Amino acid sequence: MTRSSILLVFFVLIGTSLGAQTLFTKQIEGRVYSESGDVAATHVLNITSQKASITNSAGFFSIAAKLNDTLVFSAVQFKRKTIVVTQSVLESKLLYVPLEDAINELDEVIVMPYNLTGDMTTDLGRTEIEPVVTASTLGLPNAYVIPPTQAERKLYEATSGGGILPLNPILNAITGRTKMLKQRVARNEKYERTQRVRAFYPDSLYSTEFRIPEEKIADFMYFCEVDITFQTLVDSHDRFRIWEYMRKKSIVYRENNNLE
Repeated sequence: MTRSSILLVFFVLIGTSLGAQTLFTKQIEGRVYSESGDVAATHVLNITSQKASITNSAGFFSIAAKLNDTLVFSAVQFKRKTIVVTQSVLESKLLYVPLEDAINELDEVIVMPYNLTGDMTTDLGRTEIEPVVTASTLGLPNAYVIPPTQAERKLYEATSGGGILPLNPILNAITGRTKMLKQRVARNEKYERTQRVRAFYPDSLYSTEFRIPEEKIADFMYFCEVDITFQTLVDSHDRFRIWEYMRKKSIVYRENNNLE
């Protein structure tokens, strides 16, 4: 084979490789965020492939894209954001997209039949506003009390009683029912907090980033829940520290369950 033939084959292989990279489609996982924090239901559109997605309550999304595709992020409360998919975007584990709040200003608006101008100071002065009626504004007792859960109600019943010698609390303490109900209340509180943490991120991220099978996610969350460190992190409300903790915990979980 001559030198020119070798060079021709070399350039053909390079062109084929570059073409394959351009056509390679990947499921991009990401999250949008803003100063206002209201990022739920933001539309994510791949205008190149005409594919669309939408963010969850925490701003996470997943959409298929390839090199040089154009992604558009839009919502009523944000300015339109456009991103071109580069190689670094394709290689990123989690794409973070900042959104800028949109400020819509109108010169003057007249709304009938109340003749509103759009100027809050002027409109409030000429509009009669009925008082807001709620349990708290009416001064009703227990207006701010949070209703107890079923487990909390049962615990109260087990530990309360009337008469000179309240037998109900004594009998429940002797039989161990009071202790059992206290443990149930504490367990329910832990479970509810763990479920809130799980809702921070879509299940697809647990599978792609932590390599936890979808049917094992609930078991993995319980694996984190029983660790006192996890409970401390949940109280901090620092989602990035919680994410990093669960990433490290997922390595141990996969090893313990032979998921590697």
